[in-house]
Amino acid sequence: MTESFPSPRPGAGSDPAEPPDPPLTQPPSVPGQLQGRMLLQAGVSRVGYIREQLDPVRSGLVVSGAGAAAKVRKLREEGFTGPLLADPAVYTVAAASEDDPFPDVSQGQLAFGDPLQLSIEEQVGHRAGATAAMTPTGYLHAEDSDALKAAVHQVLKLEDPRVFFSVPVDVAWLRDDAVGQLIAWLNVVPNPKAVMLGGQMDPLAGFSQAVGNLKRLLAEVPGTALLRADLAAFGALAHGAAFTAFGATSSVRHIVPPGQAAKRSPGGPNSPSVLLPELMDFFLGETLAKRFAAGLAPVCRCAACDGLVLDTFVSNHWQVPAAAHNAAVLMEWLRSMDAVEPAGRPGWWQQRCRRAVDRYPVLNAELDHPGFSAFKVPQQLLQWAQTPIGPQAPSTARPVAGAERGEP
Repeated sequence: MTESFPSPRPGAGSDPAEPPDPPLTQPPSVPGQLQGRMLLQAGVSRVGYIREQLDPVRSGLVVSGAGAAAKVRKLREEGFTGPLLADPAVYTVAAASEDDPFPDVSQGQLAFGDPLQLSIEEQVGHRAGATAAMTPTGYLHAEDSDALKAAVHQVLKLEDPRVFFSVPVDVAWLRDDAVGQLIAWLNVVPNPKAVMLGGQMDPLAGFSQAVGNLKRLLAEVPGTALLRADLAAFGALAHGAAFTAFGATSSVRHIVPPGQAAKRSPGGPNSPSVLLPELMDFFLGETLAKRFAAGLAPVCRCAACDGLVLDTFVSNHWQVPAAAHNAAVLMEWLRSMDAVEPAGRPGWWQQRCRRAVDRYPVLNAELDHPGFSAFKVPQQLLQWAQTPIGPQAPSTARPVAGAERGEP
């Protein structure tokens, strides 16, 4: 198929196997309301659980899924004045393709017209309330560079500064043999980018170079945000992301590739997910109650708990207070990061992760569970604690559009 590329600058290469040279001379303009913030991301039905805990100066909301734009309009009508994004989350139900990078998943509910333009208008058009529009990009499978190129070309044609290019990529794009190509194509787009990572469980834990190459992407693609994230929301913000979004629930902390069932730990979620601050990880409330049954459970002094013991959240009746606890703790961490000068934030984040890693064996010894460790260090936390602070050095070879990539 014949490709059409933006006209290269004088002297720039025009090999159709490679991305065109980027047209930018300065970083994309991110709305001032978003710059440097860590938003919280939630489904339409969960926004009320966390809204009261948001830091008005440092945070905001990303509402995800069907009905997100309508929920954003309602929040504005109710007086919410902070940063607001409506993520269509098309990538959860459909993959991008070369022919259709922005698939219409409305099942006839949208008016007749281009799904991309209609989605943008729904988010930032007349009486819409979003701070900026997010493209309704389908999931970008690791092997599908044609879909990525097609999405880039359509965003270039928009020439709309209100639009963020949403980039929901399989985490295998962060492998050494693929990340260079991803970086090159993203740099072609003059709009800010909103990267989201896909894969089962904890995508960044899947291979050793994932965190290092995420940092490389942030360093080499100015104006990039990381959304739908977990610990990486803080790590990315510390390493220069334009802004980030931390998922309020596990379902919005990464993308499960469309068509796949979400893999879960054994046993059903009979209790809410609870953030244990000293270990920097989430555990079911029921799990915490069992682990601390023979010991003294931590008392939480966050703004939501105010002295509540963290083995309290033993059933799903505690969903709302558990979500408020999680949000309040995240806001405390965000305020601590904000107190550090930007140049010192990578080191601050790494030291915080190292302290959490060191806490695991101490707490396990205190609980004295014979035969097993009560708590195991998450692989992503280890990567943030151990990966060198600077971005991974890029390869000297420029990836071509057809390069093969391994699976995560």
